[in-house]
Amino acid sequence: MITIAIANQKGGVGKTTTAINIATAMAATGWKTLLIDLDPQGNASTGMGIGSEDREYSSYDLLVDEAELCTCISPTNIPGLDIVPATVDLSGAEVELVSVEDRTARLSSALAVHSGHDICFIDCPPSLGLLTLNALGAADTLMVPLQCEFFALEGLSQLLKTVEQVQQRFNPDLGIVGVVLTMFDRRNRLTDQVADDVREVLGNLVFEAVIPRNVRLSEAPSHGLPALVYDHSCAGSRAYIALARELIGRLPEKRKAA
Repeated sequence: MITIAIANQKGGVGKTTTAINIATAMAATGWKTLLIDLDPQGNASTGMGIGSEDREYSSYDLLVDEAELCTCISPTNIPGLDIVPATVDLSGAEVELVSVEDRTARLSSALAVHSGHDICFIDCPPSLGLLTLNALGAADTLMVPLQCEFFALEGLSQLLKTVEQVQQRFNPDLGIVGVVLTMFDRRNRLTDQVADDVREVLGNLVFEAVIPRNVRLSEAPSHGLPALVYDHSCAGSRAYIALARELIGRLPEKRKAA
């Protein structure tokens, strides 16, 4: 199983929207996909139509109580896509894990023995605490959603420093599969300037596919649906389909699900 953490310590950059829709797009192309909601807000779970009453087991149980991964997985309405939902209990996990010896390796241990999926996406919280460190420790690679705004590169540099520290301390194989430019608005000159600056600094690390500001992307979660299901023809959905196609081209060769 290929494991991809979707992280950026800055909030509101499109992490959850990206996690939901890239996971849906990968499932649609035949990859048996798992989405792990590691954000205490639980937005990825809600956006997939998983209500609070449906979250008997969650990512909290996985990390803190060391429940088996198969116990925590819930099916979604998307064929080929499963989820480990989050509950508000997860907000206390940061404190509860502090005194645990293997506190940054809980998720890695849970995923190491799992073989039921081809690919796993982890939706991280907007911080660089123990939850995100667990995700980075378990991941093969990192996808970074980056909002096209003035302070984007400043936040990215901090995340890249954290990745270096994770590589040095407990996951030397962690890579970065790419940076996704989100909330792109061609009517705004600053957006183009930021995109050009990011591509100049990071080169081919930046995906060609760009996620636009799109009303349908914003509406979809309130219906408990990925945008690709809510309106598969909208500009946002088409962008995520293009991103999935590009992502597959960057991944190592893996046997797709039958």
